[in-house]
Amino acid sequence: MRYIGSKINLLENIEEIINENVKEEANCFVDLFSGTGIVGEYFKKKYKVLSNDNLYFSYVLQFSKIENNTVPNFKKLEEYLGIEDPLLYLENEEFEISEEYFITYNYSPYKDCKRMYFTVENASRIDFIRQKINEWKKNNYIDNNEYYYLLASLIESVPYVSNISGTYGAYLKHWDKRALSRLTLQRIDVVNNNMSNESYNEDSNELIKKLDGDILYIDPPYNGRQYISNYHLLETIARYDYPNIYGKTGLRPYEKEKSSYCLKREVLDAFNDLIKNAKFKHLLISYSSDGLLSEEEIQEILFKYGIKSSYKIYEIPYRKYKSKHKQKSNKLHEYIFYVKKNIKTKINKPINSNYKINKYQDKSFIKSPLNYIGGKHKILDQLMPLFPNEINNFVDLFAGGFNVGINVYAKKIYASDINEFVLGILKTFKNKNANDVITHIERRINEFNLSKTNEEGYKKFRNVYNKTKDPLDLYTLICFSFNYQLRFNNDKEYNNSFGRNRSQFSDNLRKKLIRFINNLHKKDVEFINAEFEMFEFNDMKKDDFVYCDPPYLITTGTYNDGNRGFKVWDENQERKLLSLLDELDDKNIKFGLSNVLTHKGEKNNILIEWANKYNVIHLDNNYSNSSYNTKKGKSEEVFITNYTG
Repeated sequence: MRYIGSKINLLENIEEIINENVKEEANCFVDLFSGTGIVGEYFKKKYKVLSNDNLYFSYVLQFSKIENNTVPNFKKLEEYLGIEDPLLYLENEEFEISEEYFITYNYSPYKDCKRMYFTVENASRIDFIRQKINEWKKNNYIDNNEYYYLLASLIESVPYVSNISGTYGAYLKHWDKRALSRLTLQRIDVVNNNMSNESYNEDSNELIKKLDGDILYIDPPYNGRQYISNYHLLETIARYDYPNIYGKTGLRPYEKEKSSYCLKREVLDAFNDLIKNAKFKHLLISYSSDGLLSEEEIQEILFKYGIKSSYKIYEIPYRKYKSKHKQKSNKLHEYIFYVKKNIKTKINKPINSNYKINKYQDKSFIKSPLNYIGGKHKILDQLMPLFPNEINNFVDLFAGGFNVGINVYAKKIYASDINEFVLGILKTFKNKNANDVITHIERRINEFNLSKTNEEGYKKFRNVYNKTKDPLDLYTLICFSFNYQLRFNNDKEYNNSFGRNRSQFSDNLRKKLIRFINNLHKKDVEFINAEFEMFEFNDMKKDDFVYCDPPYLITTGTYNDGNRGFKVWDENQERKLLSLLDELDDKNIKFGLSNVLTHKGEKNNILIEWANKYNVIHLDNNYSNSSYNTKKGKSEEVFITNYTG
């Protein structure tokens, strides 16, 4: 986050000064003017941290990163609303602009508004997210930790799409490139130091009277620019209190929130009062050489209340806050003052210096509810970044369970596959809403008393399906079959065995299905049941992309053995596909091919020779349900493209 006076470049200097002067055991570190919380977060790995700021948006960041010791799990959202990944949901859920969208109406060029802080798309997404977070909190779907984590993710994301040069004191009159980006919520890592850390949203001079500890770090405002006016928009998004804004930039009223440290007539008394009431043994103060207080004034106060012989001043050359405006002087220095006070602190036991960094478990990739052999869900994090950045028409030529296609952003998606049964299920998911699908599944479960142990009921239901061929019956049947797999005999009758004590329509599977269907409805998808060479490519252009995940020639997957009513994948089929890809390349149409070059010591020489003229990227494959990936031999998984970048 771009923030005036951020100490991100001084963290090591601060740590060196602490190590030089604090020789005894110290447990508690207080960051009294927290800002973005970067200092407290850094020292949280070593101390119990108390952080404070009078701005509410800063408090939100502190609570999320300082007071929280773990990334929340959002269990209630998943249990009651089926939302596995709230950040993904907030980023992508569809909505209509409401009259109560305060940011949209006041800080984007929506309707009569002239302010250009955000594009309408990003402003309305901010409003949607902000209202949804409040709604979840009101309905007890999220607790305080979860509330502040989500809100902090939003606050940290906003600067990346803000049309400003540095602060929110003014917006640009033209669209900066970063402002045109799509809002993406930040995944915040949280340090767990196993301590009861605390965060505050109070006036520092009042709070200091209630605190005591070992190390006090003070980083007050330096000049007459009030932080509340420079960051008014972040404050409004954090509070979402519909303030009576005014002026060209839409300032929120802040008369009661002005800091004495930004007022020349008040700053000296405020600083004197702060140091006087500080019940801390070690004090570090960051200040700028062009601040309202002079070096001599600060020194006089520290001598007054501290041990004079302990006083030190460290002068650090420091680049002024990045701005497009010319600076009066390039001789700016950051001062760090140190003084020790004659304060007796509590004798504490040495703290456990072990800490753990908890990361947000991003569930951004949607998983197909079909357990299709060779599905690419587990390597989507490797595969998707290799796709073109902009895709007009996307062709999933061997769609299978649709793990890839459901995660692609394209104007139009074509999902083609020879397997009529899997496409029948996917088409039904596309044409019916999630509630109807779930109702059908539950009705069949009750009708045949389907469970992990009732094999007789499973077989009766399998006989019914083989007569009716209803796609939803097939999906329900799969949910109770061995390994959740699609298996048919040569007469195309479903013949997979019962998944005793293993397979069922679980709550997790239900949530996965709902998420898949809801996202499928948001995409323009056309399902095509045909062999790959029958797909019509004549209208495709350079902005289109064809992805191929065919049966692998040198593996033994059940889909390419020529049995069960499906066509065998042999050398002839392999050459036909490679020839088709050459034709696409001749037409300047981008393609990507997933395959294996070697498997259990065997080589696909046809593919290896053909791939020499294209780009070959090696992947780290891991398919727990793939019959070709065994301990007896590794597969050399690759992604082959006719483009770079």
